[in-house]
Amino acid sequence: QVQLVESGGGLVQTGDSLRLSCVASGRTVSLRTMGWFRQAPGKEREFVAAFRQSSPITVYADSVKGRFTASTDNAKNTVFLQMNSLKPEDTAVYYCAAGRPYGTASSLIGGYPYWGQGTQVTVSS
Repeated sequence: QVQLVESGGGLVQTGDSLRLSCVASGRTVSLRTMGWFRQAPGKEREFVAAFRQSSPITVYADSVKGRFTASTDNAKNTVFLQMNSLKPEDTAVYYCAAGRPYGTASSLIGGYPYWGQGTQVTVSS
């Protein structure tokens, strides 16, 4: 079992930055693929970024590439999503997700059995 707790959301203006954090606890956390997803009002949950903590490769959605950076502090079992140059269309609830041990960095929701409660990000124009 894995528990995930996100924080760091808030209300910002266009062009501002935010850093989301996700503290993970439970078995084999450091071996798992970690992902960030978001869900805007009235829309389906969508992929933002994913990586495996033992790999330097991170996969990003085209809509955030060059603006968002995912990273990890393995010693603290914490993953981050640094979001720069925020736009109103980035407004959503952001979720941290954990996949299976030794999994691949997937953009598919089904690849992540564990989810946090979400943190709201609102970008005003």
